[in-house]
Amino acid sequence: MTAPSSGEPTILGHGFFWQDISVGQKFRTFRRTVTETDLVNFISTTGMLEAIFIEEGYELGAIKGRPVPAALTYSLIEGFILQSMIQGTGLAMLELHKKILGPVVVGDTVRAEIEVTALRPTSKNNRAIVTSRIDVYNQRDEMVMTYTATRMLAGRPGA
Repeated sequence: MTAPSSGEPTILGHGFFWQDISVGQKFRTFRRTVTETDLVNFISTTGMLEAIFIEEGYELGAIKGRPVPAALTYSLIEGFILQSMIQGTGLAMLELHKKILGPVVVGDTVRAEIEVTALRPTSKNNRAIVTSRIDVYNQRDEMVMTYTATRMLAGRPGA
C-alpha cells in the first residue's frame, strides 16, 4: 500500500487497493489456536448446537477431541484476511467455493496461505474483481480446508 501524497499519515491495518496486488502474489496469515471458548461462543451464536459440538466425549463421533464446525475455522481465517488485506477496501464477497479436507479440534492452531489467482478491473467506479485461493493448515502443516473467494475490491482514490 502506498502512503498518501498529501502528507497525511498512513492508516495502519488498511487493506490493499486492487492496484496494489497482482496475480501470483502470495500472503500468509498469522496463526491462531482454536479454544473451547471460541467453540462455545460460535455454536451459541449460530445455533449449531449439534451433539458432536456440544457434548464432551460424544459417543458416536468419528473425530477424536472436540471438533469445531468448519464454518468456525473459515470465519477465523476470514477474520485474519479482513484485518490485514481488505479492511476498508473490500466491497463485496461475490462467490465462495469451499472444500473441507480434515477436522479441526479445540487446541489446534490454524493459519492460511493466500494466492491471488485472478484480477479483473471493472468498467466503472474504480473497482476490480479479485479471486484468491486460500489454503488452511493446522499446526502439523496438514491442509484442513481450501477455498476460493471472489471479492470486489476498491481502487486507490483518485486513480
